[in-house]
Amino acid sequence: MSKLGNLGARLHRGEISYDFVGKRKIWYGISILITITAIVGLAVRGLNLGIEFQGGAVFTTPTSMSTSVAKAEEYATEASGHEAIVQKLGNGSLRIQIAGIDTGQSDKIKQELAKDLNLDPEKLAADLVGPSWGEQIANKAWEGLAIFMVLVVIYLAIAFEWRMAVAALVALIHDITITTGIYALVGFEVTPGTVIGLLTILGYSLYDTVVVFDSLKEQTKDITKQTRFTYSEIANRSINGTLVRSINTTVVALLPVAGLLFIGGGFLGAGTLNDISLSLFVGLAAGAYSSIFIATPLVADLKEREPAMKALTKRVLAKRAQAGAEGDLAAEARADAGDDADDAAPAVVGPRDQPASRGRGRGRTSGKRR
Repeated sequence: MSKLGNLGARLHRGEISYDFVGKRKIWYGISILITITAIVGLAVRGLNLGIEFQGGAVFTTPTSMSTSVAKAEEYATEASGHEAIVQKLGNGSLRIQIAGIDTGQSDKIKQELAKDLNLDPEKLAADLVGPSWGEQIANKAWEGLAIFMVLVVIYLAIAFEWRMAVAALVALIHDITITTGIYALVGFEVTPGTVIGLLTILGYSLYDTVVVFDSLKEQTKDITKQTRFTYSEIANRSINGTLVRSINTTVVALLPVAGLLFIGGGFLGAGTLNDISLSLFVGLAAGAYSSIFIATPLVADLKEREPAMKALTKRVLAKRAQAGAEGDLAAEARADAGDDADDAAPAVVGPRDQPASRGRGRGRTSGKRR
């Protein structure tokens, strides 16, 4: 068995564990700090909305253009008076996006761009994108997100309980906030692909959370009938028992997404992959974090407020205190018994204290042997 598999087996059996729930205030503090940073990024820098959400024109050059991306951006900015985004496509053509222009401006910009790029204006393809289309996508995305959240809460409340539904909802909002904040801080363009990525990560985050919740539900059956563990301790065992599984699934999901983001978007220059790959990469990592450090500790916090769980905690602590006191008394009794045995034992006679005649020289006078 591999070292990771052996570690997972020992965590599952409870032979070793890490106190995730006991240190939940640390994780809450880290999450609050990251969330505040994300919100500040959104408020100060805002999202770099793509042309699909702002409206504008997209110009596409023929293949095998010799003009560099930087030079094309300079030409497009001078011709339009607006900031332009230029991407080099896989076939060698350039995709020039200029937001905030109408049809009349588009024709004029097309003529000037074709002149600067030494192209026939007919070979420079132009497509106009209206802002209403992007607005419709955004509205549909918000509607889909709201419906998804409501269904998640209803399902978890029925399958588990309302506290787990609330914790899962908090974790999902946590993941979306961090992901959108990273987009604002990095400055990547927000496109319909980004929206798809954001909706996709919700499923991954929810999957990790439900795995832990299912283990927690199984281990807390008839919890009030025992006095060995509190609810928080069982919740911590559930996290440790599914920890390696969560890590494995997250790593397996992150590897191809990292390939899209760093290799496809970074080294190969396929900028169109950045919009969806960044949302998936950040969202998957945030989802794995929230399922372990946020969702389950929050459930434990909510459950420990119940009168039944408070009474259970008192019984568990009282039993442990009693067992500790009995153990101390037993240790003292063993120590006292050992002292009495030492006092009653006869003195040990050393070799020098033994009589000279014992064991030797019997039947003959003492003296030197001849």
